[in-house]
Amino acid sequence: MRVFWLTSVLSGIVSVITAVLVDQFLTERISLIGDYVGFERAYNPGVAFGIEIPGIGQPILILFALFIVLWIALRSAKTSFTQVAFGLIIGGGVANVIDRIPDGLVTDMIQIGTFPTFNIADSCISIGATILLWEMILRRKQLHRSKL
Repeated sequence: MRVFWLTSVLSGIVSVITAVLVDQFLTERISLIGDYVGFERAYNPGVAFGIEIPGIGQPILILFALFIVLWIALRSAKTSFTQVAFGLIIGGGVANVIDRIPDGLVTDMIQIGTFPTFNIADSCISIGATILLWEMILRRKQLHRSKL
């Protein structure tokens, strides 16, 4: 589980540092590809894509989801591949929780087209989930081939 913990810590640290730097220094939009891609500071009170859950439900849901993913990771992340995937998810999730502590908001900064603005932690979570999905598909294909 060394790879899992290392990935969790590194993705969490990079995500938190990025959010702090954006809070401190990104005062106006930086265009990378016209109006389509750029860096723009935005604050998100919701859990994903700006979706908000009222009252105490949101922090409870976030912590519950993190504990469930951690529990699954500790039980099933046997390969380096899955350990990286779960580490990205946990690191990104914890980073978003840390970012939310001072004011209840997550700092977002990556803007692509009309997609909701997101941050490095969100990217870690999405990449980790994609890796897990990819591995699940590969495992099913291998299982299917072995039955033939």
